Amino acid sequence: MELTGAEIVMECLLREGVDVMFGYPGGAILPTYDAMTKYPQIRHVLVRHEQGASHMADGYARATGRVGVAIATSGPGATNLVTGIATAMMDSSPIVCITGQVSRGAIGTDAFQECDITGITIPVTKHNYLVSDVRELAYIVKEAFHIARTGRPGPVLIDIPKDVQNAKTEFIYPEGPIKMRGYRPPSGASPEQVEDALTLIQNAKKPVILAGHGIMLSGASQELQELAERAQIPVTLTLLGKGSMPEKHPMVVGMMGMHGAAACNFAIQEADLLIALGMRFDDRVTGNLKTYSPNSRKIHVDIDPSEINKNVKVDVGIAGDLRTVLTQLLPNVKAGSHKEWISQIREWQEDGDERDILHVHTDKLLGAQVINDLWKYTGGDAITVSDVGQHQMLEAQYYPHSRPLTMITSGGLGTMGFGLPAAIGAKFGKPDEEVWAVVGDGGFQMTMCELATAKQENVKVNIAILNNAFLGMVRQWQEFFYEERYNATPMFNPDFVKLAQAFDIPAMRVTKLEQVEESVRFAREHEGPVLIEYVIEKEEIVYPMVPAGADLHAMIRRPKPGEES
Repeated sequence: MELTGAEIVMECLLREGVDVMFGYPGGAILPTYDAMTKYPQIRHVLVRHEQGASHMADGYARATGRVGVAIATSGPGATNLVTGIATAMMDSSPIVCITGQVSRGAIGTDAFQECDITGITIPVTKHNYLVSDVRELAYIVKEAFHIARTGRPGPVLIDIPKDVQNAKTEFIYPEGPIKMRGYRPPSGASPEQVEDALTLIQNAKKPVILAGHGIMLSGASQELQELAERAQIPVTLTLLGKGSMPEKHPMVVGMMGMHGAAACNFAIQEADLLIALGMRFDDRVTGNLKTYSPNSRKIHVDIDPSEINKNVKVDVGIAGDLRTVLTQLLPNVKAGSHKEWISQIREWQEDGDERDILHVHTDKLLGAQVINDLWKYTGGDAITVSDVGQHQMLEAQYYPHSRPLTMITSGGLGTMGFGLPAAIGAKFGKPDEEVWAVVGDGGFQMTMCELATAKQENVKVNIAILNNAFLGMVRQWQEFFYEERYNATPMFNPDFVKLAQAFDIPAMRVTKLEQVEESVRFAREHEGPVLIEYVIEKEEIVYPMVPAGADLHAMIRRPKPGEES
């Protein structure tokens, strides 16, 4: 059958299993928007800013494991997607972004709303395309989805000139498998690598597993748990690795790194073997590389070969699909026992001060206590989507997750404004799950226009704003390292309850800890979006904290009662 390029795009999206797309129309993408009317099977969500579209596609992808789709027009529509694309790239999230472009004859003339979006996004996409021939379009769309979801997942952009969208050709869907010269994602480990890894595991006295985002991307949570239980190896989690194993499991120590549990960081520094699974030794995890885990041998398994030996030199580096590699290892992993080592870690945990704040009696509402109560009153089973800042680290510390893909946040890029739109996307992907956007007053205001999207689409997202009238994490750094010169961090904020009401969204303000349970009930009893403002202590500090570039064990700890802060 003969179709226009725009119809080919929609036909291919349908065949890729796309059920929702997030976007904003404009002149250069109008042919595709017109074609949407013939494809009611795919729901279009009208965002209020294209950045929201890319974050929603990202949130959808992270919650479901499927490819999220964002669409925008040329010029500013395309450039507004870039922050969300870079966010997805840093966190290995599979999204496909489709942008309109000026007609081929106008490219290079500085035409109205012309922009070289493929050039701009080369560093922040896994791959991108400028489509010059409508006959290639169907294959390009299929290839884009293949690239986005295979190997190390990531964002792909397809830029389509307006005249290509209007052009007609015979539509032939490429049924066969995608084959790309030079693109061969690795699969498993070699027998020699398996043998070398097993030898290190069986000889270790103080082993530690570092569980990252790749555990969930490869669907290897069950294999991770089997390895930890059989070999009795303690598990530490990266920020994006939270949920890869139930955090209340006895072998899970907690989150590592800059704001991780002290016991995790001590264990890593004292270990004689690190087994790094689906993580990339990010600077927020390692601290000073020169003193990082100085006495340990290291095994590193990651789907991306470029990550092996990039930051940390390892003894056994395996570029492969994590689930496949663990399946190769497990049959020969012997039952282990590391009683003394585990006992030492338990002592560090008991001496840890991370949870002392939960027992502080104060008239002030503390963010840590709010997050912990949200965990308690949601049964710890909600999907939480956090923005970036102090509330993000508090969520990581005080909301334990028991299931994969239930903790969503911007890790690598640290994108403020991510929380609300990503939560909307997550809810579209998981309509039967309870979804909470946990945001700060600063990040929320960057994308709060998406309240209109949530209301128009009647998306049941519960929005928890932790309002301390500061850019809290920056203020914390100013307190520690800039002699309390709070420049550009105090914030004038709107009345968030009245703001929500302006969007006809039910809202509630919480100023006391005993109101948190009531706020959860309030959120649950209303259909559609609900906003809760938690007015918290202005100068709360997230402990512990490893200063940037410091040794991992050189944590700033919470002062004990009577100690000077």
